[in-house]
Amino acid sequence: MREHGVLNRILLIYDNCRSHLVNNEQFDMDVLNNSAQIIRTFIEDYHEKLEEDFLFPRFENANQLTDLVQVLRKQHKDGRILTDQIIEFGKMKSPVSPDESQKLIKLLRDFNGIYRPHEAREDTVLFPAIRRIVSENEYFALGEDFEDKEHELFGTDGFEKMVEKVANIEKQLGIYDLSMFTPII
Repeated sequence: MREHGVLNRILLIYDNCRSHLVNNEQFDMDVLNNSAQIIRTFIEDYHEKLEEDFLFPRFENANQLTDLVQVLRKQHKDGRILTDQIIEFGKMKSPVSPDESQKLIKLLRDFNGIYRPHEAREDTVLFPAIRRIVSENEYFALGEDFEDKEHELFGTDGFEKMVEKVANIEKQLGIYDLSMFTPII
């Protein structure tokens, strides 16, 4: 589930956009719109759909981690609502009023507030547990099915294309250089 790496990089982009808004600094709203479109197509419509169609039902049928699955499903739904709203803001040239700016700051904070713990729980609890409820053959077949779906939707190098799109957005914002996140010690 390497899509979480793409999601994490978008969360950093959202953090950066939120920081610009908090500091009343201008930035190209296209970066926000383009990022939200990646979230919509690659994370929500592809990655989350796979989880909802193929992983969550297996846990529910096995009566395993059902409380967690219920929360994850709700967070997917709520995340889609937030993405809809972020996309609407992303269509603007800039937030027109301080009130709109505050609404967008809250949307970005709320989105990141859902998805950081969401993906951490999936990575440390849900995904490792799938091996306990499916056979080894079924596990590997799921992986193949997921990759086939990715190729169908995005082409044979779909993941690489998404990573490149994210990298281009990071470069626009000046946050591509990984070393900039290393504190001086």
